[in-house]
Amino acid sequence: MTATSTFGLSSEARNLHWLLSNLVEEVPGLRSVAVVSSDGLLLLSSDPAQNAAPIGGGHQDGPKGSSADLATIVSGIGSLTIGAARLMDGGGVKQTMVAMEDACVFIMSISDGSLLGVHAEADCDMSVVAYHMGLFVGRAGHVLTPELRSELRQTLEGVR
Repeated sequence: MTATSTFGLSSEARNLHWLLSNLVEEVPGLRSVAVVSSDGLLLLSSDPAQNAAPIGGGHQDGPKGSSADLATIVSGIGSLTIGAARLMDGGGVKQTMVAMEDACVFIMSISDGSLLGVHAEADCDMSVVAYHMGLFVGRAGHVLTPELRSELRQTLEGVR
């Protein structure tokens, strides 16, 4: 994140950008981070310059190449786990983790259906990732209002 990327934003939006930047800087092994709205739209990314679709309509190499790809994955996994929790009468989903051979994906509920998604190295310290995600969620949950979500979405659309 650069200082110019937050120019003209509300103090709440700048604070959320700062929280995301802090998460990325503090936690070793993170590849990308995305905040996704309840309807699956990317609201905030660790790399806003990567939010646009690749030139020529080609597909980049997974979430590390496109924050929009990570948002899609987070939204899909989030929806799947919410459905599973309903079928199992398990209550609300707090967090989900998918461990793969070469990577991990962590998803945590923020508020009213919004999700925080993290794509990390396979050898990351999962407890550290989960701890810092929890800090982000605790700090961001109360400020992620409908107005702020709208502002963040408009900001991302302006990047494209």
